[in-house]
Amino acid sequence: MTLYETIFTRRQVRNYLNSPVPEDCLSSILACVSESEQLSGQHADFKLLPAAEVSASQGASHYLLAFCDSSPSAYANVGFLLQKADLYVQSIGLGSGYFMNIKPKNELKRFCIALAIGKADTPARINESEFKRKPLNRISTEDTAVSRAVRLAPSSLNSQPWELKFEPGKVIVEDAGTGISRLILKNKLNKIDIGIAARHAVLALEHNGNAIISAVPKSDGSKFRIEITYKEDEK
Repeated sequence: MTLYETIFTRRQVRNYLNSPVPEDCLSSILACVSESEQLSGQHADFKLLPAAEVSASQGASHYLLAFCDSSPSAYANVGFLLQKADLYVQSIGLGSGYFMNIKPKNELKRFCIALAIGKADTPARINESEFKRKPLNRISTEDTAVSRAVRLAPSSLNSQPWELKFEPGKVIVEDAGTGISRLILKNKLNKIDIGIAARHAVLALEHNGNAIISAVPKSDGSKFRIEITYKEDEK
């Protein structure tokens, strides 16, 4: 499947088989994230480590660890990048999932979050009807391919802390986390979630033939957002 198609079947995998991931798969996963575009002005680093080199284990054979600075834009960038890897992993038939309790045994400086990767027998979703998500009109005033893809993006506590706004040649993914979930998730996880949602928006735009010009994190002090500008398909 393509990454866009995987959006509609993806599942957070919590249980893994006791079987190693082939080396060629690991190399392709690392290439996927290392060659991926990052949010404007941001740079995150990644390491793909075996289970023996992390502090806890969900049973997966490997973990993709993200490292970044401590800022809302940096956290959003990690989500933007890791979600591409997450979808890629599942598109090639492996399992993956985000876990906050996984940390590297060494090099904790700048560590952000981990993505578990391993073989699994957890079935993929058949279609979007199997997702438990907010109604589309809770995140967007428009029913588009972008809003449908963003609606299915994973988020901490399934909080879906985003709203979509549309302008000519632009999609804005804005942080709209509120209430108890926002207090629990605070700055870091909310911003990772916004980056994840932005990745789904980008993939939907590209699937419809649009060319991405930029994806820029912005903040006016009270609201954080990612502005995605694109050139519309001229067909």
